Amino acid sequence: MIIQVKVPSPGESITEVEVSTWFVKNGDYVNKGQTIAEIDSDKATLEITAESDGIINIMVKKGERVRVGDILCIIDPSKKETKKHKEKIVYVHEKKDNFEKISPLNLKIPSPASKKILKEKNISIESIQGTGKHGRITKKDCISHLENEKNETYFFSTTSMDKPIYRSKTSTPLSSLRRKLSERLVYAKNQIASLTTFNEVDMLEIFLIRRKYKDLFKEKHGVNLGFMSFFTMSCVRALKLYPDINAMISGEQKINFEYYDISIAISGPKGLMVPVIRNAEHLSFRGIEQEIYKLSTRVHSGTISIDEMTGGTFTITNGGIFGSMLSTPIINPPQSAILGMHKIIERAVVVDGAVEIRPMMYLALSYDHRIIDGRESVGFLVSVKETIENPIKFLMGGNEENIYKILEL
Repeated sequence: MIIQVKVPSPGESITEVEVSTWFVKNGDYVNKGQTIAEIDSDKATLEITAESDGIINIMVKKGERVRVGDILCIIDPSKKETKKHKEKIVYVHEKKDNFEKISPLNLKIPSPASKKILKEKNISIESIQGTGKHGRITKKDCISHLENEKNETYFFSTTSMDKPIYRSKTSTPLSSLRRKLSERLVYAKNQIASLTTFNEVDMLEIFLIRRKYKDLFKEKHGVNLGFMSFFTMSCVRALKLYPDINAMISGEQKINFEYYDISIAISGPKGLMVPVIRNAEHLSFRGIEQEIYKLSTRVHSGTISIDEMTGGTFTITNGGIFGSMLSTPIINPPQSAILGMHKIIERAVVVDGAVEIRPMMYLALSYDHRIIDGRESVGFLVSVKETIENPIKFLMGGNEENIYKILEL
C-alpha cells in the first residue's frame, strides 16, 4: 500500500507553507521516523518524518509553496532496500591507477551542528567537502568554507589596479517567516496611527537587589534573576492603571483584556520571535524567569510552537542586549502598544541636588493613537519608571524583609 505523506497543519489560521529543505533524494530508501524534509510557515519550522520504510517519490520541489493537506511525497513500502541502495559506489577522484570509493549513504550528510550553520548562512551542501568520517560534513568544515569564501570573494588591491578585484553578490528568496514579518511591519506602518513616547529610568535599585540575591535565586530556582522579570511585573502594574494600553481594535470595536499575556521579543536563528508569557499577573519572579528561560530555549532550538507565539496583549522588546541606546519599536499588531528597553549606560545625573553616576536606561513606548492618548502613554511610562526605581515598595511588599519571601528564597 502506497503511503502518502501530506503537509501537516503548523497551527490555526495557517493554510500555506514552503518546502525549505529535502534531506533525501528522489528514489532513496527511507526508514520509518527518519527526518526527510522541513517546511516553513510564517511563524515556525516543522520537520517531516517518514511514515514507513520504503522508496520515496518526491512530489514537491524545494522552495515551492504548498497548502496544508497537499501531498509532499509518497513512500512505497513494497519496495525493499536493495544492494544498489546499500552499496552504490561513487568515484570521487583518481589516485594513481585506481579510484577512492565513498558510500553515497554517508556522503554530504551534515552533522547536527553543521546543519544549523548551513541553514543560517544559506550554504549549499554541494559546495562543501566533508572531512568527517565517510565524508560527513562537520561544523569545522562549514566555518572553514565561510572563511575561505570571505577571503576569496572580497580581495581589494591597494597598490595597483592591475591586480584582480573580486566583487560578488548573492540573491536568495525570503523565507516564509521573513515575508510574513515584512507584511506585518508594512501593515503596522501604514494602518496604525503609531506614536512613541520616551522616558529614562534609574536602574540602581534593581542592580543592588540582583547583586545581593542573584546567586541565591539561581541556586534555588535554576534560572537567573534577570531584568525582564522586573520589567514584566512593572508593565503589568502599569497596564492595570492604564487599561486601554492592554487593548486592541477589532473593526469598529475596542477590546479591553482583563488578563495580561505579555509577549517577549527574542532573537533566534530564524529571526525575531515573540513568544507569550500567559497570565503574567499571576506569576512570581521565579515563574516569570522560568517561563522566559523555557521560551528562549525553544526559540533558539527552533522548537517553539505556533500556540506559544499567539494571543499576546502587550509586548516588551529589549534592544539593549544588542547595544541599542534608543529606538522607536514597531507595534506588534493587533496589539496597541510595545515597550522598548535599551542599553544601560552609566551617566551623570542630579540626585537630591548632587551629581551622581547612575546606571540609566532609556525607555520607549510606541502606541496606537487611535485608542491611546498622550496622557495614558506618558502615565504608563511614569508608572514603569517609579516601579523600577522603587521595586521594594511596589513589587516586594514595601520592606526589604519581604524580599526573601517574594523571591521564594
